[in-house]
Amino acid sequence: MAGPDAEDGVDLASYVRDIPDFPTPGILFRDITPLLLDPRALDAAVARLTRYARDLEIDMVVAAEARGFILGGALARSLHAGFVPARKPGKLPHETVSAAYTLEYGVDALEMHADAFAGGTRVLIHDDLLATGGTARALAELVGRLGGEVMACVFLAELEPLGGRRQLEGYEVHSLIHYP
Repeated sequence: MAGPDAEDGVDLASYVRDIPDFPTPGILFRDITPLLLDPRALDAAVARLTRYARDLEIDMVVAAEARGFILGGALARSLHAGFVPARKPGKLPHETVSAAYTLEYGVDALEMHADAFAGGTRVLIHDDLLATGGTARALAELVGRLGGEVMACVFLAELEPLGGRRQLEGYEVHSLIHYP
């Protein structure tokens, strides 16, 4: 984990609570709700992600439903970029592209609008948590299928023992909180 940041003095990890056996027995859920409830912590998280991504010249931020949307939209605004929601199947009203992925506790899929961006668009992938890497890998696949270029993948927190970075080999990966 990380301690307070030198610039803002906020220890983001102290705002994440552990919920055992959620959503299934044996899973330790990292709940970011306390961080979202605190304006200083929320601002620090968005500012740190922005600081990291600012020089990447991002055109679009792509984020996964549902918790990825929370910081993803704020990050897009902070970077003066567009925002592309990646949603569960059947939630988007226009023509979509889809990718399936494996979670630490099951299988799921995400869709994006097929016209979300044009080829050559510089994309930042965001999600709240990097665990097995399946969600971010599916997003990278969708971005590539639409002709976008993944500049980096950024996360609020990373569960290092689950090896998500291995799924994202070839991509720049940055997380604010690390759980060893």
